[in-house]
Amino acid sequence: MVRRAIWVLAVAVCLAMPAAVRAQGDYLDVYIVKVKPEKSTEFQALAKKIADANRRNGGDRWMAAEVLYGDGYTFVFTSTRQDYADVEKSSTDFMNSLNKAFGKENADKVFRDWNNCIVSSRSELRRRRWDLSRKTPADAGAYAKLIGESRLLRTTAVHVKPGHIAEFEEFMKEAKAAGEKNPNTQPVFVSQVIEGSSGTTFYVSGLRTSLGGFDKNPTNRDILGEEGYKKFLKISSDAVETAESMMLRFSPELSNPPEEVAQVASDFWHPKQTVAAASPKQKSSAENNKAAEVRPPSDKP
Repeated sequence: MVRRAIWVLAVAVCLAMPAAVRAQGDYLDVYIVKVKPEKSTEFQALAKKIADANRRNGGDRWMAAEVLYGDGYTFVFTSTRQDYADVEKSSTDFMNSLNKAFGKENADKVFRDWNNCIVSSRSELRRRRWDLSRKTPADAGAYAKLIGESRLLRTTAVHVKPGHIAEFEEFMKEAKAAGEKNPNTQPVFVSQVIEGSSGTTFYVSGLRTSLGGFDKNPTNRDILGEEGYKKFLKISSDAVETAESMMLRFSPELSNPPEEVAQVASDFWHPKQTVAAASPKQKSSAENNKAAEVRPPSDKP
């Protein structure tokens, strides 16, 4: 987590994105952390504390997700960035929010406690490949709606062999074109790691509102046809070194998403606000009940 701590949302398959959506950010700043099983509760408590500090003090924005299928006790935190300068500015905003909330000494302690909870961590900066992504939202509002309504993310990390990048990208563009012609396909996003990884890695991802959204989707064979599917198998053998997938569930309590995303489903992305709104009434009711218990009986009927 530490300096830049907290970001997730990697992406997945097909062409050029409208400028209104590109404005959401051309980079993904991703922090992946593996937590000690016995420290999971403590870790999540710290993550909630950090998220709350950023919400209250104008800090950084990110979306957090926990691995549902894949390596257990793994959390991914993702922020969108416009450029490298934005990475630096957001890191400063993040630290300032914690220092304001806790004070410098206590903020340092939060980081020490965080590091004591984890087995390992890795940061990646990924460039969005809108040219390889398919059926992306038409404008910023549609993009925010898609993200805000999503509850799950399936992402596949594809490690491409040296010397085969152009071949892989060309196939992905063909897959994009085929996928956009199929009326039953859903949006797929692609990003490429440019910092923090050895070799060349692409992430291919899809979002869903529920697990059921992954049922009855067209297969690669359905989308590509027989000839295209044979080419897919050949590319997988010739150009791909390894590939691993995972499914993640978004964790709103650990997130501080952009406001336009949170507004799409505020009771999901801001669960504490709902609780906070109910607290005064609950407290008042409890106080009234306690007062009733000690109040002498009225002489009036």
